[in-house]
Amino acid sequence: MFELFEIEQQFPDDRLTDIKGKIHSELNQYLRTEHLPKGAEIAITAGSRGISNIVLILKETATFLKNLGYRPFLVPAMGSHGGATAEGQVEVLKHLGITEETVGAEIRSSMDVELLGHTPKGQPVYMDKIAYHADGILVINRIKAHTAFRGRVESGLSKMVTIGLGKIKGASFVHSDGALKMAENIEEVSSFALQHSPILMGLAIIENGYDETADIAGVTVESWHSKEEELLHYSKSMMPSLPVNNIDLLLVEEMGKCFSGTGMDPNIIGRWRIDGVEEPKFPAVSKLAVLDLAERSFGNAQGIGLADFTTQRLVDKMDRKSTYTNALTATYLRRAMLPMIYDTEKETVETAIYSLGPKIDKGTIKLVQIPNTLHLNRIFATSPVLEELKRSNRKFTIKGSHQLTFDESGDILKKLTVHQYS
Repeated sequence: MFELFEIEQQFPDDRLTDIKGKIHSELNQYLRTEHLPKGAEIAITAGSRGISNIVLILKETATFLKNLGYRPFLVPAMGSHGGATAEGQVEVLKHLGITEETVGAEIRSSMDVELLGHTPKGQPVYMDKIAYHADGILVINRIKAHTAFRGRVESGLSKMVTIGLGKIKGASFVHSDGALKMAENIEEVSSFALQHSPILMGLAIIENGYDETADIAGVTVESWHSKEEELLHYSKSMMPSLPVNNIDLLLVEEMGKCFSGTGMDPNIIGRWRIDGVEEPKFPAVSKLAVLDLAERSFGNAQGIGLADFTTQRLVDKMDRKSTYTNALTATYLRRAMLPMIYDTEKETVETAIYSLGPKIDKGTIKLVQIPNTLHLNRIFATSPVLEELKRSNRKFTIKGSHQLTFDESGDILKKLTVHQYS
């Protein structure tokens, strides 16, 4: 059907080699303990998916606090995830490898929240009741571009405070004004929470273009938003990307919450699908087919609405309750709506190609196949993509080529996902 070239893209690769040492160094520098009572109970936030080395980071944080004589515990901080139940959120942590045994700290989960008050603009501020009544809170999260809005702070420490610790009630209010107000709401609500709760500091995680820990930085309450803004710029400078800006057909082997909060990162594919929000000019993907839902997404197919075509296999794996709860809380309903569904990958791909129209020359089709939107260093692409890459200043190497073919069951014969998990 098509000759696909295996291309290895090169992205910024800053990498932290001594994670344990950096955690202890940052906590030693930024954690203020003078007002804490002896044996203080300190809540540590946990919840965002797909963070590299998260178990080690949480474990070393808990160890540091215990060595000071404090009693650390984890609180799931993930808004409405896990079916918006206390048990479901513990289960999500378990699937991430985060348990009392692996981290060495108790997990206390509840969906009960405390109303801290209202911002000057009238926005209610909620916080996990267990965390709020602790002697201190240590906020840990990865900082990166958000999948639904742009702002001074996006996905990171402030979002963990407002939406993660806010549980489903806080998340619903923050989302209720729509994507265009999200950045403003997150900054205002987190500012209020920082002033009216026992938050001690933040520990920000930055990852490079290969999904590896690039840095870990302590953040004080006083410099919270300015420091997070600085770290967000750093994170964005290392983001992976598709090889070219204009793509006729993008084949995504797997989607899921383990790769992006929206299943497929809108920053990567150039699709927002939010009412009232203009779509980005680039990257411009004409047609998108997603073939499977990762097992590690546990049925949550949030983001399926970003695709044009999909397989029956993916739909069969979809847990509608968790998917719809996620979409309703975020208010971005189009992202959970189903695309065209076909029985096999072969039928899905062939239909997607057909949808490009009768006038397109198959020899000029820019087709790109990726494992998911998180791991983009190895991709498959047609000759027109390769030729455009050669004219750019991007760094890449060609590893080989093969024909896009299918097995007897209609599945694509050669996939990147197989190498990713091997």
